[in-house]
Amino acid sequence: MSQNNISKPYESLVAVRKNLRVKWYRSSLDKESLRELTLKNDYQGWIQAGGHFAVFLITGLLTYLFWSLEVWWAFFTALFFHGTVSSFFTGVAPHELGHSTVFRSRKLNKVFLYLFSLISWWDPFDYAVSHTYHHRYTMHPEADRENVSPLEPSLNLILLIQLFSINLFSRAGRIFGKGGVFSTIYLTFLSAMGKTGSKDIHSQEWLQSLHADQPEEHHKSIMWSRFLLSFHGSLLIISLASNLWVLPLIISFPAFIASWASYFTGLTQHCGLKENDSDFRKSSRTIILNPILEFLYWHMNWHIEHHMYAAVPCYNLRKLNELVADDMPEPRTLIGAWKEMRQIWRKQEQDQNYQFDTKVPDLQKKHNSFEDPLISSIGDLAPHSLR
Repeated sequence: MSQNNISKPYESLVAVRKNLRVKWYRSSLDKESLRELTLKNDYQGWIQAGGHFAVFLITGLLTYLFWSLEVWWAFFTALFFHGTVSSFFTGVAPHELGHSTVFRSRKLNKVFLYLFSLISWWDPFDYAVSHTYHHRYTMHPEADRENVSPLEPSLNLILLIQLFSINLFSRAGRIFGKGGVFSTIYLTFLSAMGKTGSKDIHSQEWLQSLHADQPEEHHKSIMWSRFLLSFHGSLLIISLASNLWVLPLIISFPAFIASWASYFTGLTQHCGLKENDSDFRKSSRTIILNPILEFLYWHMNWHIEHHMYAAVPCYNLRKLNELVADDMPEPRTLIGAWKEMRQIWRKQEQDQNYQFDTKVPDLQKKHNSFEDPLISSIGDLAPHSLR
C-alpha cells in the first residue's frame, strides 16, 4: 500500500458498510466441531483471566515487598517481570474479553474487561468499534485502519531501550492505541474533553471516523477517559501523600514497563501481509510460542484461526488449528516471523506497493456447506448499532 493511499481522507463508514462486501474464505469445519469449539467455559475463563490477574498480583506484591525492604536489585527485577506481565493488559487481555468469549457469564467478561482496561489505560469502547471493522474487513484499508500498511517492524535502538525499561515516548508499532506514557496521558486528556489528536496521526484520523460513525460509543469513551484520569490521578495523590511512590509503578504504569514481549508477539499478527484479500491465511499470521508466552498473549498467536472463527474462545484455538491444519500455511516461529517481516519491510522500502503473498496449501477445501451464524460471529464485540 502506498503512502499516498495512507494520506487519503476516510470515506464515510456508513457508505463503506453499504458498498464493501467481503466473501471470506474459511477452512471447512463440520457443524458439530464448530459448536463444540465455540462453547465458553467459566473454569477455563478463570484459568486465563483469573490466572493472568493472579500473576499480576504476585509480581506486584513482590515489587512492593522488595521496595519496602530496599533491596533494589530485587525490586528492579520484580518490577521488570511485573511490567512484562502487565504489558499484555494493553489490548491483548481486553481484546478477547471484548469479544465476550472468555466466560459464559457476560458479567464476568465485563468485570475483567474493565479491570484490565483500567490498569492499562485502554479504551474498550473506541476499540470495540474499531475492532468490529477490523474483523469484518480485515486488511481492507477503506474499512480497517487498526494496522496501517506499511507497518514497520522496528528494531530501532531507542525503541528497544524503552521496550526493556519504560516506554516514555514510543508508539512501539501500535497503530490503534496511545503508545508511551506521555502520549497516553495527553490523548486521554483530549478524549476526556471529547477531542482527538492531530489528523496527521493515522490512528487519530481513524478515531475521528469511528466517532462520527458511532457517536453513542464516543460518549462512552469520553466518560471512560474521565474515569481513567480520576482513578489514576487519585492514586497518584494518595501515593504522594503517604510517601508510597511505588504504588503508581505497580498499578498505574506497569503496562508501559518492560513491554518487550507484548511488542514482539503482537506485531506479528498482520505486519507485512496482504491487503484486500478475502483469505485470512494471507492477511493474518499464526506463530508458535512457548506455553508461558502463549498464556500471557491469550493464545492470539493462533491468529489466522482467530480471524476465521472469531467466536471460538482463545483457549480453544489450538484445537481449532488441529482440525484445519492441513488447509493452513506452516506456522511461523516468533523469530521466523520477525525475519519474514523485516525482509518484507526492506522490499517495501524499495517498492511501497509490494505485498507479500503467503503460500497456502494447494488443497482448497470448499466453504462450509451449512448455514450457521457461528461461522461469521465475532462474539458480542460489536456495539448494538453495528450488529
